[in-house]
This record gives sequence, C-alpha cells and structure tokens, in this order.
Amino acid sequence: MPITKITEKNRLQVIDFFEENWGSSEMIISSGTYVCSELDGFIFEEKNRILGLVTYVIHKHEVEVISLDSIAEGKGIGSLLMKEVEKLAQQKAISTISLVTTNDNLNALRFYQKRGYKIEAVFPNAVEKAREIKCTIPMIGNDGIPITDEIRLVKIVS
Repeated sequence: MPITKITEKNRLQVIDFFEENWGSSEMIISSGTYVCSELDGFIFEEKNRILGLVTYVIHKHEVEVISLDSIAEGKGIGSLLMKEVEKLAQQKAISTISLVTTNDNLNALRFYQKRGYKIEAVFPNAVEKAREIKCTIPMIGNDGIPITDEIRLVKIVS
C-alpha cells in the first residue's frame, strides 16, 4: 500500500486535503495549537489522490498524534498509518504514543482502543476552552453528542 512521508514536495496536496475535508488545518487541543498541514506525518495515496493522512509531533519521550484522517473508512488506511507512526517511534527509541480525541468521537475511541491504546486522562471542558481561540469548533458532534471534553489515549510500544 502506498504510504509516504509528508514532504515539501507533497505539502500543497496536504494543505488541499485539510482545506477540503476539515475547512482548515488548525487544530487546538490541550497540548497546544497546531497547523496540521505544517507538521510531519505520513500520507496514504492512490492515483495521486490522498485518501488518508496522519500528522504528529515528537516531544522528548513521546510521539503525539495530532490528526488522523481517512476518507475511505473501513479499508485499513487508518490502521496502516498508525502502524507507520508506531514504526517511527520504535526507530527513534520512543516508547509512548499519545493522542487526544473528543468525547463525541465514539468511532475514534473504538478504533484506538481496538489497537491497544488506553484511556489515560479525561480533560473536562477542554473543548470549551479551545472554542475561546477557535470559535468554529461545533457545539454538537457525532450522534448529537455535545462536544465538551478531550480524552487522552496512550499506547506503549516496544
């Protein structure tokens, strides 16, 4: 399957992907504010079209996944991209991978927990604080659930 690193060569494609699918590449979470299209990551591409991508930042002893997106769900693209992040962590001798999702994102919670990620913390009202910076964050999310909290998941890789 065609997974490649995000590079300056494909950066414009990445920017277009975020604009088309998210409206913006700005991500505000409890660990900081990120412009996802400027981050390191991997893309899954077919016929010169991005079907999925993952972005991350490396902290001293941890890889933090900032975004994971697949426009062709159920085909294993997200799993392949996360495996690539896990390989990267192992190559850099980093044992912890973390990420944050919101309380309404039951699909993400299911996806990550099936792949060995454990809930480490819940940040009540974190999304409300993020809305003070980015007012376009919706009030209601998946399945009509109010978006209020962040959930941090962690996986230890050997």
